[in-house]
Amino acid sequence: MFIPLKRPRAIERMRESGKIVAEVFELLAKHIEPGVKLSYLDNVVEDHLKQYGASPLYKGYRGNPPTHPPFPGVICASINEEVCHGLPDDRVLKEGDIVGIDIGLKYRGYCGDACKTFAVGKISTEAQNLLDVAQECLRVGIEAAKYGNYLNDIGMDIHNYADTQGVSVVREWGGHGVGKTLHEPPSVSHVRQLGRGPKLKPGMTFTIEPMINAGGYEWELLDDGWTVVTKDGTLSAQFEHTIAITSNGPEILTAL
Repeated sequence: MFIPLKRPRAIERMRESGKIVAEVFELLAKHIEPGVKLSYLDNVVEDHLKQYGASPLYKGYRGNPPTHPPFPGVICASINEEVCHGLPDDRVLKEGDIVGIDIGLKYRGYCGDACKTFAVGKISTEAQNLLDVAQECLRVGIEAAKYGNYLNDIGMDIHNYADTQGVSVVREWGGHGVGKTLHEPPSVSHVRQLGRGPKLKPGMTFTIEPMINAGGYEWELLDDGWTVVTKDGTLSAQFEHTIAITSNGPEILTAL
């Protein structure tokens, strides 16, 4: 597998993009509350990106195949049992919901990509536990992304930790390389694999974005062609960062 390595200047550009992503999440935290429409949050993010001259990566994205319906929003907004790729439509957030917001943008030629799941008002103990475990799954995955380790060590450590917490990890949706384009090699698994995969080297940049379900790992796609939901209707939460492999350990590029 060929995995492109980024030069220091490219990684610096990705830090700039990632900082904007992180700022957007700080901004959204002030707006996410009961009674807010997802479409309003989408507009908030779009306006913020315009201030920087940054381009949203999801709006109009068709995925694969090219005949796939274009994604309608700037953000993905996934509520409760929605695993990923939820539409930022006119649905209204309610007390007790959890909502995963995924943001991808391009700034000065390089991409930033991250996701965070927010509590809406006061949430249940079960929901809070899922958020805590999902966030820890991301931390464990990032910790495994050390120079000298191997790519599939990331998924192994995430999967092993999730097994101790009584939750499941979604199999088919994983992380991905990122740079001048949103999707580059490698594909990053969040579950155990047979081999350890390629060795991690400085200059590799990719996302780690485990999707953690309170119930089973099975999912299904809704008729809108985008929204992925848990098959058993249980809650799902996701946290994601874009990272760079360095000789001193993984660097989170989508943090302030």
